[in-house]
Amino acid sequence: MPGTTTPFHGKLFSDRLRSTAVLLLAVSACGLAGCGQKTAAPPPAPGPVEVGIVTLTARDVVLATELSGRTVAYRVAEVRPQAAGIIQRRLFVEGAQVKAGDPLYQIDPDSYRAVQQRAEAALQRTLASEKVARLKANRFQDLIARKLISQQDYDDAEAELNEAVAGVAVAQAERDVARINLEYTTIRAPISGRIGRSLVTEGALVEAEQEAPLAVIQQIDPLYVDITQSSIDLTRLKRDLAAGRLATAGERAAIMRLVLEDGSQYAHLGTLAFSEVRVDETTGNVTLRGTVPNPEQLLLPGMFVRASLDQAVRRDAVLAPQKGVSFDYTGKAFAMLVGADNKVERRFIHVDRAIGDQWLVLEGLAAGDQVVLEGLQKIREGAEVTTVPATASGSAEAH
Repeated sequence: MPGTTTPFHGKLFSDRLRSTAVLLLAVSACGLAGCGQKTAAPPPAPGPVEVGIVTLTARDVVLATELSGRTVAYRVAEVRPQAAGIIQRRLFVEGAQVKAGDPLYQIDPDSYRAVQQRAEAALQRTLASEKVARLKANRFQDLIARKLISQQDYDDAEAELNEAVAGVAVAQAERDVARINLEYTTIRAPISGRIGRSLVTEGALVEAEQEAPLAVIQQIDPLYVDITQSSIDLTRLKRDLAAGRLATAGERAAIMRLVLEDGSQYAHLGTLAFSEVRVDETTGNVTLRGTVPNPEQLLLPGMFVRASLDQAVRRDAVLAPQKGVSFDYTGKAFAMLVGADNKVERRFIHVDRAIGDQWLVLEGLAAGDQVVLEGLQKIREGAEVTTVPATASGSAEAH
């Protein structure tokens, strides 16, 4: 009958339902079991990390101090006239090298020549008077011996002679002054050096010993170098030397190496001459002065330079490559070391200054310590590592 389920149809539906359930169970079991595939093994535990190290050693280190300064002319002469008059000629080339005694300017000499001639004539007149007085005194000496004249006459003759002699001396001095003034009409270079521009022209009226110079000559070979050092640093250096923490640099302490404004090394070594015995009240610095050869005249007065001085020697100093030293957020320096048990140790250190690409270590490191330079990003404090020597590109040799 329509709408009635026969026994056959019911059994068929039941069989299909059972088959579907069995299939689902099989698929589920296959998924859980991996359908016969092998289960992946867990990764092995990581071994010790390999790091590059450098073993520190101790050696004597020369402590060089780099100071700023400026070049100063070795000698400076402002050319001024010693006679008044009109400038007739300029006798030098501006900017040229002149020698001491070279003529620089010519002042009109006519009036000075006339004065010299008059002084010469006055001298001849006094010489003649002195001759007459001497002859008279000699005659009176014979007469007084024979008592033919009075003592008063003889004394008057002697006085006239002495006055004539004094007159000759005065006339000679006036003649010499006139000659010197005539010579002053030729203005000469007081020193050797390079002369600058002329500050007067022909036709200018100049006065003796006037305030304004006619030109300036500067001797620049050799040249002074004035450098400044903090009085605090200088005091600390002296204290360390006195305490024996540093040794004097000996003859090297007098050597000065210059770095020019463009960063290049100056070819000639200078010599430290002296240091001031007082501190500048405004800057707190002490001035040191050195001399340096300047045969090529590459250096000019007023140039800014940096001077390196070997001021002391630190005995048995320890240097650590800068690549192996880091700084925390407070500014403290530290290094990662490998101990005897191959465990990494973080150690805080005290560094003083950079020497090349290394730090001078005052505290915290010693000769024989192994500092990690390569692989720092792969390690932490307490980790076990294996060590190999750091590559040449990764470190500077720590002597």
